[in-house]
Amino acid sequence: MVSVKVSAAKSTPLTRNLPTFITFDKSPEEHTVRDLKKAITAKNPKLHPSRQKLTLKGDSKTLPDNATLKDAGVVDGSEVTVKDLGPQIGWKTVFLIEYAGPLIIHPLFYHFPQIFFGGPVQHSVLQKYVYAAVMLHFLKRELETLFVHRFSHGTMPFRNVFKNSAHYHILSGLLLAWSVYSPTYAANSPYIRGTIRENPTFLWACLAVWLFAELSNLHTHITLRNLRPVGSTKRAIPHGYGFSLVSCPNYFFETLSWTVIAVMTGSYAAWIFWAAGTYQMAVWAIKKHKNYKKEFGKDYPANRKAMFPFIL
Repeated sequence: MVSVKVSAAKSTPLTRNLPTFITFDKSPEEHTVRDLKKAITAKNPKLHPSRQKLTLKGDSKTLPDNATLKDAGVVDGSEVTVKDLGPQIGWKTVFLIEYAGPLIIHPLFYHFPQIFFGGPVQHSVLQKYVYAAVMLHFLKRELETLFVHRFSHGTMPFRNVFKNSAHYHILSGLLLAWSVYSPTYAANSPYIRGTIRENPTFLWACLAVWLFAELSNLHTHITLRNLRPVGSTKRAIPHGYGFSLVSCPNYFFETLSWTVIAVMTGSYAAWIFWAAGTYQMAVWAIKKHKNYKKEFGKDYPANRKAMFPFIL
């Protein structure tokens, strides 16, 4: 038997019934932190487990859901503090919202130029190809979210959905669409006529690299999916296509895909989105690379870089 005191890190309407005591009939080895969260919810129904951040009294380290109470340092007589993280939203829902933005914004700018540019735009071959590439990219991301990705975290604070979506809705949505579907890139524009941007060989070569990057990105996502059994947060060392050189080839191929769009168009908007996205993915890749090495130690391939082969 183990009895745990649960107190509030900060008083909120949902934690007004705290402190309280949670008692389990079995030993700390036979219960997990997730069990403790569920027991807290049983006494405070509106305080869903996804809203709870549990820490040991006097410590700031979050107790992982899958850890047993013993491994988390929770023993009979321990005191645990719970922080209400506020309203939550599922990561799958967040991803769907993020990628839906460009799927709505780009057709509006492409098909209704008179609203945004004051008149019709005779679309160049470049604009047609970019439109198709952008739409296919984000459609792929939506389908991956629904059928491929398995998320290690179930939810995130609802307020963060606006910050996360801004990256896609503003940079790859509004800004990119405003730039590449404008008269500057139209078929009769001097920026296009007589330049490499209407050269079929250049355009098809770019599309070939783009397609390679997109399919490679999908392949690595499927590899990562197959590492994690349904309903678990289990981690394993990824191997196979792309992973022999870097820990996060999915980020590398994503960057390559958007490099193609930036090179094809030369658009300031495409380069801004490329820079912002590449920086963020590099930060994530470095963190994941360090976590892999910390978790798997000598078993993790020593010659791998984080994101860019032989460089970073």
